[in-house]
Amino acid sequence: MPDPNPDALRFLQTRRSRPAKTLAGPVPDRATLIPFLTAAARSPDHGKLEPWRFIVLETPAMARLAEVVQTRGAALALPEEQIVKGRSQFDQGGLAVVVVEVQKPSEKIPALEQTYAAGAVCLALLNVALAAGWGANWLSGWPSHDRGFMQDGLALADHERIAGIIHIGTETSAPPERPRPNIESITTWLSR
Repeated sequence: MPDPNPDALRFLQTRRSRPAKTLAGPVPDRATLIPFLTAAARSPDHGKLEPWRFIVLETPAMARLAEVVQTRGAALALPEEQIVKGRSQFDQGGLAVVVVEVQKPSEKIPALEQTYAAGAVCLALLNVALAAGWGANWLSGWPSHDRGFMQDGLALADHERIAGIIHIGTETSAPPERPRPNIESITTWLSR
């Protein structure tokens, strides 16, 4: 017989990411963040490969990465508004965790499943931070997909890439309401 946890179910049914621009200090300290990372690392992981690692970005690193985004955007000849948007998460943020997908050689576990596992870690970290009462948001944007940013800013190896950047802080305002998913419109029931 199941042992329900109605509080956890209610949280998952009503959870809501907080826009990164509404997050400010204080941010979790290292002692607070370690249990979040521990919980996120318990995500489904076919083959127990742990195809991820964490990079915790504190304020000085965020400022440095904003400059890397500026430099990379100029090198790529991106429009100024795209560069500004790409660097804003680092200009405005006080703490973020980069979830790095680390592809590991495996005859049994396809690369795509390793990608899914790293994405599950991102969602788990986001939900843990929200459940603990912090504001949190999972961001990406063009810098997250730019190999130059990954190498120049984070020193990622060739077999690594950014799965997501989870910003965590104190919520300064409530997120705007938005419609929730219409489950009936996205669900198909197969009986045979």
